[in-house]
Amino acid sequence: MIVDLHTHTLHSDGTQEPAALLRLLDARGVSRFAITDHDALDAYSRLDLGALGSRVVTGVEINTTYRHNEVHILGYGFPLESPVLRPVLERNSLERELRVQTMTQRLTAAGYELSVEDVRSESHPGGPLGRPHVARALIRKGHVATIEDAFRTLLRRGGPGYVPSTYMHPHEAVRLVRESGGVAVLAHPGRLEDYDIIDELAGEGLQGLEVFYPAHDANQRAYFRAAAQRLGLVMTGGSDFHDPTYNAQGVGMEVDARDLEGFFTLLG
Repeated sequence: MIVDLHTHTLHSDGTQEPAALLRLLDARGVSRFAITDHDALDAYSRLDLGALGSRVVTGVEINTTYRHNEVHILGYGFPLESPVLRPVLERNSLERELRVQTMTQRLTAAGYELSVEDVRSESHPGGPLGRPHVARALIRKGHVATIEDAFRTLLRRGGPGYVPSTYMHPHEAVRLVRESGGVAVLAHPGRLEDYDIIDELAGEGLQGLEVFYPAHDANQRAYFRAAAQRLGLVMTGGSDFHDPTYNAQGVGMEVDARDLEGFFTLLG
């Protein structure tokens, strides 16, 4: 089956309106999908959820940092008006603003003049700010040529514009997703520098691993499949789609339906 349980819109750091993303999903023949904007749920208000029915799964991506690792937790299947999750996402959005302020100050001090307003102009009004917005602003100012260049040079760990997101540990994100009635999944585990974090989070209530991900090679998929089986975690898959240019592979992941049974069973 073709699914995509990890996508983004311009309501966080993607570039597509929710309706435009839906058209791409339709064209690809995606049967189940989730919009997992960073710390934002606004995209769902732009869709006819009643018409989409069970095809759409509510989702969000929560960025955390732990032991020098960027650890992203995906939450699925929670009520959109969750009294547990909503206030946390709003707080995180404010923390993102402060983080971007520090990033622009450090970049400017290093000779790459940039303001928060430059970054905000690359985002949807009122939406949470993130590093992709900083990268686009750097391109517009002529400091780098591509988003990849920005992340590889200025925004990487140790680069002049790198500022870790220190406002939440993944353990807390897992707990909050579960308390909201959702399913907590570790996004793109192949990005971790320390795979022991997977075992630690499994002991803290993590329920799933994003095994099927475009950047995972065959060896990584096999490793994470085995880890999921060993730890009793369900498996998910998604493209992490942000933009047709940046994500040349497009939307949708072809996954054996049997590999997703556990996840859809947890959703109920």
